[in-house]
Amino acid sequence: MTVISIQSQVAYGHVGNNAAVFPMQMNGIDVVAVPTTLLSNRPGYPTIRGRVLEADLVADLLAGVEERGAVDSCRIVLSGYLGSPEIAEVVAEFITRAKKANPRLIYCCDPVLGDSDRGLFVQAGLPAIFRDVVCPLADITTPNHFEFEWLCGARATTIDELIGNTHSLLATGPSAVVVTSVELVDMPADRIDTIALERSSAWRLSTPKLPIRPSGTGDLFTSLLVSSLVRGAAISDALVEAVSATFTVLEHTAAVGAEEMRIIEARSLLSQPHRRFEATRIHT
Repeated sequence: MTVISIQSQVAYGHVGNNAAVFPMQMNGIDVVAVPTTLLSNRPGYPTIRGRVLEADLVADLLAGVEERGAVDSCRIVLSGYLGSPEIAEVVAEFITRAKKANPRLIYCCDPVLGDSDRGLFVQAGLPAIFRDVVCPLADITTPNHFEFEWLCGARATTIDELIGNTHSLLATGPSAVVVTSVELVDMPADRIDTIALERSSAWRLSTPKLPIRPSGTGDLFTSLLVSSLVRGAAISDALVEAVSATFTVLEHTAAVGAEEMRIIEARSLLSQPHRRFEATRIHT
């Protein structure tokens, strides 16, 4: 089982491929990790060094991956933070070639654009390329609530609005949309939801809201979702496994008072979380 993961890389901390590769490897997946950045750390610290990689370099790395035959054996291509509009275009071209070479390949796009606290935090021009080019190529996309609303161009404050907007997003290309960090007007303030929607079914899973919001949570969640899907799980089961493991890692991180996710310390919890949450099927 091979996954090609195209995301940011940092020297310190757990975001991008630093949050995604280890959990997938712990699940027995051979990961081909292609960086879009080489940074000392994530934004949010007093200093940050390194840079977003040149699009030509990312294209060269992806060409090398193709030359080694990784696309032929790949089950899923996962992309996260792409860094620049030029890299997004390179990735879109790679996905198009890869799907032609391997029609069974699944593309999971985590459209890293921003969040409700900071708004959009990527280079100008990148959000529109995600909306118009990259996400339509995806089989599965995993936006957070803020990103979902941006991609749809409409607010989603109720479950009916979210479902209606999802069908509009599904019409552009994806066969499944998984929305994370969902907060709706009828939800208790101490809960947060994750909702997975396909064209004919939808599943909703609620967890307690923890008093931390470390960076990289979406990267960890999507890697765990991919880990389940690549092993043949249905979207509803993958949702349960990914949310339960992510929650357990975050719960441990909160307990030790760490600023960065403690993924390595919590490695045994990735496959055996303390709590298993249940998903409820909802009408679409």
